Amino acid sequence: MRNDQLQIAVAGILHETNTFAPGITDIAHFREQWTMGGDAFVARYAGTRTTMGGVIAAAAVQGVSLLPGLYVAATPSGMVEAVTGDTLIDALVDTIDSRSDGLLLIMHGAMVSEQYADYEGECLRRLRAKLGPDFPIAMTIDLHGNISQAMVRHADLIVGYDTYPHVDMYERAVEAFDLLVRSIRGEIRPVRAMVHTGMLVVPQGMLTSVGSMKLIMDHAFEMERMPGVLNVTVAGGFPYSDVPDAGMSVVVTTDGDSGLAERCAAELAQMAIDRKETFNVSYATPREAVTEALAQLEGPVILAEGSDNVGGGAPADATHLLAELINVPKKAFIVIRDPEAVKVAYWHGIGGLFEGLVGGKSDSLHGTPVAVKGKIRLLFDGHYRHAGPYMTGQHAEMGLTAVVECGLLTLVLTEKRVAPWDVGHVRSVGLWPGDYHMIVAKSALAWQTAFGSFAKHVINVDSPGCCNANLAHFQYQHVSRPIYPMDSLPQPRFGTYD
Repeated sequence: MRNDQLQIAVAGILHETNTFAPGITDIAHFREQWTMGGDAFVARYAGTRTTMGGVIAAAAVQGVSLLPGLYVAATPSGMVEAVTGDTLIDALVDTIDSRSDGLLLIMHGAMVSEQYADYEGECLRRLRAKLGPDFPIAMTIDLHGNISQAMVRHADLIVGYDTYPHVDMYERAVEAFDLLVRSIRGEIRPVRAMVHTGMLVVPQGMLTSVGSMKLIMDHAFEMERMPGVLNVTVAGGFPYSDVPDAGMSVVVTTDGDSGLAERCAAELAQMAIDRKETFNVSYATPREAVTEALAQLEGPVILAEGSDNVGGGAPADATHLLAELINVPKKAFIVIRDPEAVKVAYWHGIGGLFEGLVGGKSDSLHGTPVAVKGKIRLLFDGHYRHAGPYMTGQHAEMGLTAVVECGLLTLVLTEKRVAPWDVGHVRSVGLWPGDYHMIVAKSALAWQTAFGSFAKHVINVDSPGCCNANLAHFQYQHVSRPIYPMDSLPQPRFGTYD
């Protein structure tokens, strides 16, 4: 057993890729969260409730020296261009310090580039080529990761988030780091078993506080208390990445007992398969949703527009709901990304009259521009920090932002896409969620960390978009078949790695 001070590298590339979303993701999209080297890494993430903050805290507790390499991230969006994909992997691999005793790799699990359907697997393959087959590697992933056989083969430990909305990335980083240290010191010998359920599950079916996902997670926690079980990761998957490995999977890591890992993984996968129909939810059209919301005596009513889910890669400029809110008789709130409209608002200034076409400019799927007229109440640079339970302390940026009052509708126009993960995107512009009868959240479930404590009712909206919960809208070409719900019966896939 090693007792000298360890040196552990930490690096990562984080992106959730929606292959159905408009546009290409290039290197510029990663520049806002481009961090390299120890000083920059600690300055940006120390004290935050992020994966990176968890790594920093765990290293301090363990008395381990961190050797940070490259860490980059981008807001979920469309396919990553080929040159960017290679540039990022090459840069990350080059920054892994050869003196390190192990690596904590931070990735999403659903990143796709034009040449790599399994981007995380390719990244791990290149790391193995540099570091060797016996170099200890632990990996953290999102609950929406599409886990591949290559990922499980090349990473000694995979630790995924246990919550959706995601509020435990800090804790999972600490867990992964501690397991990595124990592995390096020879205290444990991780072996892994994986089962892919053969199911595509939409994000709205993955809420971990109620329903089938909670039952599965609770059973996973019970398994983690079993002697010899080191970690159980249940990944709901990301159905908007059209790749062979898309879908729900289970990875169980044990201390040298491959049979135990296989039994636990198979049991959890079958538990999910037995409940396959329960992952579906009901929806209303935009018009039906607004009518139903207006009929509620008490608000706020959350209109969850998951089809334009920013956290799933959507453009944030869908107008299907906006069109129904013009001249609405009760107070309503919506955020639309429209750089052109923001420029118009800045030209007129605070107190001026905004009049123009808003949204629907990314593609035809997400609606057409809507004519809007209102008073410009506030202009803002778009910078704020997360104040809620999701990545507390993390810096966020909406870009140039304008608040326009259009009768009883408050319209926030942003230069950049912003996911409603934190109430800071409302508070930062001087608004309060409790003041509105209706709040449009361009999100599947992650809006709960911003508006959950305010919501009196929730209506899921079924509108066209690249994150639509009706998977029949999508033309899948690469997903491994058969797979539920496109095919009637799930077909599990198994793998064990030592």
